[in-house]
Amino acid sequence: MSIIKIDMNSDEFQAELEKTIKFTDKVVSQFNWAYNPQEEINEGVQLGLARNKMMYGKRFCPCYMVEEVEGKYQSTDNRLCPCTTAIEKELPEEGVCHCQIFCTPEFAAAKRMEMGVEEVTHQHSRGLTKEECEMLLHKSDLDSDELTSLFEARELGMVKFKVVDVREWMEWKMGRISGADVLIPTSSFFQTLTESKLEKDENIIVYCHVGSRSAHCQRILSDMGYTKVSNLAHGIVSYGGVIVRG
Repeated sequence: MSIIKIDMNSDEFQAELEKTIKFTDKVVSQFNWAYNPQEEINEGVQLGLARNKMMYGKRFCPCYMVEEVEGKYQSTDNRLCPCTTAIEKELPEEGVCHCQIFCTPEFAAAKRMEMGVEEVTHQHSRGLTKEECEMLLHKSDLDSDELTSLFEARELGMVKFKVVDVREWMEWKMGRISGADVLIPTSSFFQTLTESKLEKDENIIVYCHVGSRSAHCQRILSDMGYTKVSNLAHGIVSYGGVIVRG
């Protein structure tokens, strides 16, 4: 079967797209939902819904396949927008539907804050707020810019956390992240962890050379009941801040 090509610039498609946007506006209003703050996601889904309406006569979710069964088109898992799964399960439990266009106002607010944090940490347009610091420390993985911004906030007394190096002593001496609080080598992890007296409810950031050992230690800490453990993705080799030697 050849690929069906629809001219997005045609008057017919643009008219259907306009109807689709009014349709998604109505869905948001009806269920007291919100649009995803990432507009490109919404635009992509709306284009897909308009395409499916033109091709199949229904606004099937563009994230799922459409099949012809006994001469009629139907979506895999009966995903007709807004689908039952989104209404009954995804929005109540996860705050967002599978294709990401519809979300709860709370999810949308958190996403906007997350987007703001990303702009701050990667463009250094301003310092982090206390709330943004807490959001970063709830992330499983941090990058170099995020850790640098957190260090700046810690120096200002806005947030508390401990940075744990899980490499070996020789690696620590060769070069470690300035601001690292404690060395807990992976080879003697459990013994050194006991000596470090880390609290299970404090914010902890672990790092190693490239991120693999620290990810393993992160899982171990979580299994042991440490509730706020983040990993520096890609390790010290990715870190753009100050390195201390000796």
